[in-house]
Amino acid sequence: MNERSSLRWRDVVALGYSGLRSRPTRVILSALGIAIGIAAMIAVVGLSTSGQARLNAEFERLGTNLLTVSAGKDIAGKEAELPQTAAASIKRLPGVTDVAQLSTVKDTPVYRNEHIDPANTGGLSVATASEDLLQTVGGRIRSGGWLNEASGAYPAAVLGADAAQRLGITTPGTQVLIGGEYHTVIGILEPVVLAPELDSLVLIGPQNARTLFDHEAIPSTIFERSADENVDRVRDLLPSAANPENPGQVAVSRPSDALAAKQATDQAFTGLLVGLGSVALLVGGIGVANTMIISVLERRREIGLRRALGATRAHIRVQFVTEALILSFLGGVAGSVIGLGVTAVFAVANGWLLSIPPVVFVAAIGATLVIGAIAGLYPAIRAARLPPTIALTG
Repeated sequence: MNERSSLRWRDVVALGYSGLRSRPTRVILSALGIAIGIAAMIAVVGLSTSGQARLNAEFERLGTNLLTVSAGKDIAGKEAELPQTAAASIKRLPGVTDVAQLSTVKDTPVYRNEHIDPANTGGLSVATASEDLLQTVGGRIRSGGWLNEASGAYPAAVLGADAAQRLGITTPGTQVLIGGEYHTVIGILEPVVLAPELDSLVLIGPQNARTLFDHEAIPSTIFERSADENVDRVRDLLPSAANPENPGQVAVSRPSDALAAKQATDQAFTGLLVGLGSVALLVGGIGVANTMIISVLERRREIGLRRALGATRAHIRVQFVTEALILSFLGGVAGSVIGLGVTAVFAVANGWLLSIPPVVFVAAIGATLVIGAIAGLYPAIRAARLPPTIALTG
């Protein structure tokens, strides 16, 4: 009575592992192809999710209830102006909690000192700022202090983050030349996420601007905050409140909408990069298939001997598919570790929270196993079809 030949799973794993161990260099190179594809996919997804976590944390800190009011265009397409009383009118709207304004001081260049070429303005602008501007936009002081009723009446200035960098100023107490008048820098801002236009501004007090430059504080931008549940209602009322005579010449926007749009763009870009990573993964799978085909050709005698000793065709198929699965699994694990490392280094360097959903690793390794099984199936079938006599004499 012939006993049916059987193969236990631990023997299958041992066979697959021993087959790969006999060709370490080729195995490493093939696994590297899989690893690069997986690493690329995990790094791209990790950077996207980490960046999104940082943005969500910023939203949580800054809030999404900030609206900006600025002048639009008139019916002739020319730049309109907001009334001087616009900020005060907006502040009277029910539900409004904070209002602050900027007023651009035109034709007032800023230089580090009088030795700078007048044509080298550095793209900086001067604006007056109300005392509650920093609180309203959620800005932070990097060093020094903010304008108040006393300092705003004298030649004192606060620099946005980019303005300080372009002027080469790192500490308060330095003097800059604004409109031909030296001003003392009393503070430098951190980059303002919800009002990035402040980064390239040199801010001075309204009283100082009126005294030195005869500047009337016509608002160029008004920032408004209200309770979250009132944002939509207040948004509808802002144009009429800011310019009752010409509400159509008022533009209202929410800065967080721009950030959300940027986030959506980043996610679309992430999808593109994940697609490229999938192509790399596919190329890695082809490398696995190539490795397994060559392995079948090189191990014909081994296959013939196993068949002669009682191994069935199913045993041979299982053996080679297992080798392909182990090879892909090793590549998937290595790629996951590399992708995690790349994401961690980038997140730490940029001060982000490292955030990669665990399901990403599960999906990545699962994808490698599927590709490995597909890539190993044809070589396995080819090996199983070899007659024992031909395999032993080939």
